[in-house]
Order: sequence, then structure tokens, then C-alpha cells
Amino acid sequence: MQIPQPYLLFLGDVTDPLAAKTARGILQWRPEICTGQLRLTPETVSLGLADLSLADAYAKGARTLVLGTANAGGFIPQTWLPTLEQALDIGFNLASGMHQRLGDNRLLAQRASANSCELFDVRHFDGELEVGNGKARAGKRLLTVGTDCSVGKMYTSLALEKEMNQQGLDAQFCATGQTGIFISGKGIAIDAVVADFISGATEAISPDFDDHDWDIIEGQGSLLNPAFAGVSMGLLHGAQPDAMVLCHEVGRKHIRHLPHMPMPTLDTVMAANLTAARLTNPRATFVGICLNTSALNENEARTYCKQLASQYQLPVTDPVRFGVSAIAEQLHQL
Repeated sequence: MQIPQPYLLFLGDVTDPLAAKTARGILQWRPEICTGQLRLTPETVSLGLADLSLADAYAKGARTLVLGTANAGGFIPQTWLPTLEQALDIGFNLASGMHQRLGDNRLLAQRASANSCELFDVRHFDGELEVGNGKARAGKRLLTVGTDCSVGKMYTSLALEKEMNQQGLDAQFCATGQTGIFISGKGIAIDAVVADFISGATEAISPDFDDHDWDIIEGQGSLLNPAFAGVSMGLLHGAQPDAMVLCHEVGRKHIRHLPHMPMPTLDTVMAANLTAARLTNPRATFVGICLNTSALNENEARTYCKQLASQYQLPVTDPVRFGVSAIAEQLHQL
């Protein structure tokens, strides 16, 4: 999946700022590919971009209209369809992270075919994949892993990519989730892959390379989350990581949505990930810990980071508050 850029970010008629987190993520990490925004009503949330019509955005070079919002149920509202149809008639590709496929709408599929446009349903994957083989590949890889889901693995991966490039390491972000694919323009939504092919899909996302220094592979789920451990294991084996960064939310009491499952300790999570990773890369090692310290004030967060850094003899940081420069510096030595 490779989505043509630049984008026009479609915000529909949503009024909840949280519903626009996909579009906001694209703008935060790839502002250079965001031509503008398209809102259906004045009350629709705004990203602060220029409000453009479809025709104006296409004239400015935008080539894909990205549905940058989410709603309960992941369906495409009927009120959006005239705009999506008009976009295809102008020549836009459409990209969506909704559960409902664009291609399942007969009229959109016909319009796309008639106008030689593509429909990208990034939450789904229908391509051919091979099972993983565990063979060593050229190039160095970093994988973000977590104590749970939704602990900052994508944010940490993108922050590391940016910092490493600023430090002179040529790093490329490899997307494994919907928002990451929009940001990167390519990738595979790993949670849409049949279980037998997860490690093979990860090998396909980051094949042999010698034209840059590092691939930064976006982690998913957690090896000790009973709901999502399968995807995490497949990523570990397929990524064959030389380096791993552990992501954790300070203060989380239990596995997300599972109050009967207490959070595992950092020691337990790190040991489990090392054991699994070393099946396909015996040299796999942790190079840092990234924390979501939003439950702490800044002084408390600094103190806690220093405490864990002393305990684990690794750089420990909150990537939002303090950046990831110390972790990136570790990677010059690998």
C-alpha cells in the first residue's frame, strides 16, 4: 500500500476534537504533505490549516483526500458521500481508516474505476504475503514494544525517526497501523493480517536494505496483553530488532479495558520481549525506555525518569516532555 501525496485532510462534519486524531497526527508528523483541510460545516473541528475546496486543493497539488476522522462503528456517513464522489470525479484518490471499506460502496468503486483513481482502505489488507522465515536481513532495525496497548509506541517511533535524522543517522519509519500508514504513505496494518502471516508481513515492511542506516518499526499491542499478544509476537519475530525501546504509561493500574489483569512489571515485560526477539535476532537488546508521564508533574516526571535510568542503566525519558535525544545517541554505537 503506497498512498499518493500530498493530502487534503477531510474532517467531514465532526465536532469532537478527539475524533480528528488521525488527521491531527498526520499534520503533526508530516505537515509538508498536508495541503489543507476540507470541512463540511463551520462547526466542524479545525486543524488550523487553510480551508480549501476540492478544486482548489487539487490545483495546489493534493492528490489524495484522506478521511482523517473516526466515529463510533467506523462507518462512512451518508452525508459525506456527495463530497467523496465529487473528489473522485476531480481525480482524487480516497484513503480511509474506517472499518467500512470505501470499495464496498458500489458508487464509489464505479467512480474510482471510471476516473482511474484508487481507494485505499488502510485498516484492511488484501495483498499477497508469505509466512515469515526468520532469515537474517541486511540493515539495522529498531522496534518499539509496550507494557500495554496505547502507551505511545507510534509517537516514540516517529520521535526517534525525527531525532535520529537530526543527529545524522538516516532513519526511516515503518508503519504497522492505520495512522502510521497515513503519516508514512505506505505500510501494512498488521492487525488486519491473518495470524500466520504477521511475521512475514513485518519482514515485507522492512526488507533487506543498504541505502539508509535504520528502520524504525512501529510496535503494536503488548506481549503480555491477553487480547493483543499475537500481533506483538509476530512483530517481534518479523522485525528481528537489533534494538528495542520499551513504552509505558506511568500510573496505569491494569491492562487497558481488562480491570482483572494487573499491569506487569517493566522487568517482566523486558524479559519476555528479549526472549521472543532473540529467536530471530540473538543480538536484540533494549536501548531505552519511553514513558507517558502525564499523571505526574514535570519535577516528578524528571525524578522518576532518573530513578529508572539508574535502575536499568538505560536512557529513560518522556518523549513529549523531554525528547528522545539520549536514546538516539545510543544508536550511533550499534
